[in-house]
Amino acid sequence: MQVRKQFPFTDFEPKWQDYWLKNKTFKAANPGEPGAEKPKCYVLDMLPYPSGAGLHVGHPEGYTATDIVCRHKRMLGFNVLHPMGWDSFGLPAEQHAIATGTHPRVTTDENINTFRRQIRALGFSYDWDREFSTTDTDYYKWTQWIFLQLYHKGLAYVADAPVWYCPDLGTVLSNEEVLQTPQGPRSERGDYPVERRPLRQWMFKITAYAERLLNDLDQLDWPESLKEMQRNWIGRSEGAEVDFAIEGSTEKITVFTTRHDTLFGTTYLVLSPEHALVDKTTSAAKRKEVDNYRRSVAAKSELERTDLAKTKTGVFTGGFAVNPANNEKIPIWIADYVLASYGTGAVMGVPAHDERDNEFALKYGLKIIDVLESPEGAGACFCGDSKAINSGFLNGLPTAEAKKKITSWLEEKKQGRAKVQYKLRDWLFSRQRYWGEPFPIIWKKDGKHYPVPENDLPVLLPDLEDYKPSAEGLAPLSKAKSWLELSDGAKRETNTMPNWAGSCWYYLRYCDPKNKGKFIDPEIEKYWFQPKGIDLYIGGAEHAVLHLLYARFWHKVLFDLGHVSTTEPFHKLVNQGMILGEDNRKMSKSFGNVVNPDDVVKEYGADSLRLFEMYMGPLTAVKPWSTTGVNGVYRFLGRVWRLVMEEDQEGNWILNRKLSNDPAPPEIQRRLHETIKKVGDDITALQFNTALAQLMILVNDLTKEEKHPRATLETLVLLLAPFAPHIAEELWSKLGHTKTLAYEPWPKFDQKYLESKTVELVVQVNGKVRSHLIVPAELAQAEVEAKAKALPEMDAWVAGKKIAKVIFVPKKLINFVVT
Repeated sequence: MQVRKQFPFTDFEPKWQDYWLKNKTFKAANPGEPGAEKPKCYVLDMLPYPSGAGLHVGHPEGYTATDIVCRHKRMLGFNVLHPMGWDSFGLPAEQHAIATGTHPRVTTDENINTFRRQIRALGFSYDWDREFSTTDTDYYKWTQWIFLQLYHKGLAYVADAPVWYCPDLGTVLSNEEVLQTPQGPRSERGDYPVERRPLRQWMFKITAYAERLLNDLDQLDWPESLKEMQRNWIGRSEGAEVDFAIEGSTEKITVFTTRHDTLFGTTYLVLSPEHALVDKTTSAAKRKEVDNYRRSVAAKSELERTDLAKTKTGVFTGGFAVNPANNEKIPIWIADYVLASYGTGAVMGVPAHDERDNEFALKYGLKIIDVLESPEGAGACFCGDSKAINSGFLNGLPTAEAKKKITSWLEEKKQGRAKVQYKLRDWLFSRQRYWGEPFPIIWKKDGKHYPVPENDLPVLLPDLEDYKPSAEGLAPLSKAKSWLELSDGAKRETNTMPNWAGSCWYYLRYCDPKNKGKFIDPEIEKYWFQPKGIDLYIGGAEHAVLHLLYARFWHKVLFDLGHVSTTEPFHKLVNQGMILGEDNRKMSKSFGNVVNPDDVVKEYGADSLRLFEMYMGPLTAVKPWSTTGVNGVYRFLGRVWRLVMEEDQEGNWILNRKLSNDPAPPEIQRRLHETIKKVGDDITALQFNTALAQLMILVNDLTKEEKHPRATLETLVLLLAPFAPHIAEELWSKLGHTKTLAYEPWPKFDQKYLESKTVELVVQVNGKVRSHLIVPAELAQAEVEAKAKALPEMDAWVAGKKIAKVIFVPKKLINFVVT
């Protein structure tokens, strides 16, 4: 027997979704269009990658939050831009193409259709006229155009870089896509062997913007933890570069250090195995040992090499350098914990005052000299600040003064200089894949690269029959001979851009998606981005560093070139918390704990899913899914429905006969205006769970009333609309309104109702809530006790029982302890 639904959501949810789409209810106005005179608000979701698996219930959490904000803002009189699109280049579609021969676009379009259907079924108020995919030629034409702007500015260059290469996948992988296993490095996708390989790559000089990327974080309304992650990734260090002469050579080894005050304690140097001077410092007797060590290091990831917990290894090159501070001869080693890509690829070993250096020196019997006073006494590895000892002209100086003096001395002797260093490296921007944006670059016979003329954009992807890389590891595009080879003998670039490219600037294109002549009209850009950028950006914490850093970099370049009017794209940023499976693990097909939103919508309706995701807890918290919890908010919506509607004898829904045009009683008026204020304040503060809790209190109060005041119910429906828009629209129409409530004015509270002389007390028995009681705020305890005992529902809990104690908290609660 089929259970009767609490309310007929299957009848009206699809109806309102179709209505919104057909009537373009949520169309945002650009400058010059009707509605643009309103104050603007740009609210953005992070661009989703449409996978074949479709959405699970964790995905809509952030989308629901932004939708609530947008619906609230429209009711407050704002012109709201709330767009949706697709980050659709990427490796999964390419791997499916390699395995099946299906063009990646076919798979991508199928996935997009699934995501779009699921998202529309949840009633999000997107302006679908602005939808696009990063794989649309009208879009990636401008991605290529932006690349050329960086190219002309000298920020794009070619380099041979050691990269992770997976022969089976036929592409370069990032560090994050490589797993370190007992069998060696393996690809996260497919579990294939991975190797280090030098390949010609396109790079971006993001390091040229390191200082601005760091400093401008201070102006952003982002979580401090997220800003700190970006600061750590950029990794600014103030120190000095020191030049060490190589014995028997005119060459020198330059080291960056933040502890140049300990220069007198340097007893050895360590080069990265890839350092250009390794060959020149290696003696004939040590050549074989050094070469073997370098080969063993080649298969290790940077994360593995820099792991602080691992045992340090290294090899003496047989060469020596000279410490400029004391002219002492010191040995030159190579070790895997030193990276060519960070600093100068060389470090000075000060084993008395650096734990890593100390461990290395003790293992290989290297000299240790104390050059700082240590509170633990001589011979202890002390890494803090202190007075210099055994340091010649630095003796007696505290750390800060010693740094200044040694820097001046090095600059005077032309053996060093002050230096600010960043951990941030230039951005490797190439992939040996088919399914990505082609570079607008031509290689001519002279071996030099040249930009494709802007009038010839876009450079389109050619069709291929085989998407695999060549046996030699060449990119798949190298097989497209008619596309690759030009009439003058020049050839196109065969690498493609990473999927980061399209997601670096999509937020700009949403503002002006149909523009054929520009990536965005300047006046439209100013309208949506002034004064500080996007008003609210919500997405997952997994993008806390790379996507946000790359997008900020591109935006700053576009600002410098005069194409955008703000220095930062995203003013306010919030990361939603992860929704776990009911087993408290991350939702994953491998765990078998994925919940499909389609199933929830079919059983409980879209509004129930939306409400539950917001009611589970604070937006930023990690929360486990609970189907029982969905049922709870579903029943709540049923109570809302039945305040307005009831069933007749034939089972049809009709207007509730308790509806009344009389004014609400004072207690209900007070609760209503209290709710108006709290719900509005909580939406603004993104505290959706407490807003819903307040709405539930109001609904409980209304349910107890003999009559249901129509004006109060209309206000309730408007307050509920951002959270549960389908049922709100349906009830609004049932109450006699002929237009959508999407632009109805947000209700206003009257302060006089919030200054009530009465309070609502919680009535408990043995600590458990059994009732509520509205009494004058200053009523004495004895009178409160009498009124509470007189409540009809209290008979079951206190009648005939001994009250051992009464706990009274004025204006809050009364608790009877009974035996």
